[in-house]
Amino acid sequence: MPFATSDLWDDLLACLDLRAPFGSEVFEARNQRLGHHRLFGGQLLAQSVRAARLSCPDKAVKSLHALFPRAGRPEEPVRYEVARHHEGGTFATLAVTARQSHGVVATATVSLHTPEDGPAHQATDPVPALLGPEHRVELRLLPWETRTAADLDAPDAGPPDFELWMRTPAADPRLFSALTAYATDLTLIGTALRPLKGVGQGDAGAAFTSAVTSHTVWFHRPFRTDDWLLLRQHSPVLAHGRCYGRGDVLTRDGSLVASYAQEALLRLAREAV
Repeated sequence: MPFATSDLWDDLLACLDLRAPFGSEVFEARNQRLGHHRLFGGQLLAQSVRAARLSCPDKAVKSLHALFPRAGRPEEPVRYEVARHHEGGTFATLAVTARQSHGVVATATVSLHTPEDGPAHQATDPVPALLGPEHRVELRLLPWETRTAADLDAPDAGPPDFELWMRTPAADPRLFSALTAYATDLTLIGTALRPLKGVGQGDAGAAFTSAVTSHTVWFHRPFRTDDWLLLRQHSPVLAHGRCYGRGDVLTRDGSLVASYAQEALLRLAREAV
């Protein structure tokens, strides 16, 4: 089935259609139907971006820093409460709280900005050529085309680096930042595991237990997700039951459009050590 009409893509778009039945600063959102016992953090990130954007429609999300104090329940909608700490002509700062009946499942501090003219430069490694269709992979939580030359489930140890090309179906430009935030949550833990022989991302719940504790995304320039983007990421440290990773999002022509970082709980099963 084409990606543009896949059930998962339609399901994700429906989750990003936030409603405001309780007032202009309180939104409600349904959850993805993934069959998981807890909510995917990428969904909470994407919905937090949408809540902030809907609260300040004349500005673009500049950065989001999210914490995940407890697991979300997939059977219950999430309520997003927006508190406006500051809003001026150029910048705005919001606090977004994602809440269910058992408590807060995510909090986010979101900064928004009206784009301005000014000098521009960047210092990044060159972007490699787009991988061909023979490198296409299926990452179940990403309902769009993805390509990579690496395997996060390979049994052999490797460097803690990972590059992933992605392109969504045609989408509303107002969703581009939310869709990107969603994608950045999926593979950083797998990247941190690459130096460990015999343990891969697919071993979650068996060889290791993991849970994202904090995630930050910065948006630098306007971009499209329905054109090719490269997610280039690296995990410099895994220690004391936690892992840390960071990444950049680059366009096919090499423009740096976003960056992200994540810390997560990562406990290996005794037999995997």
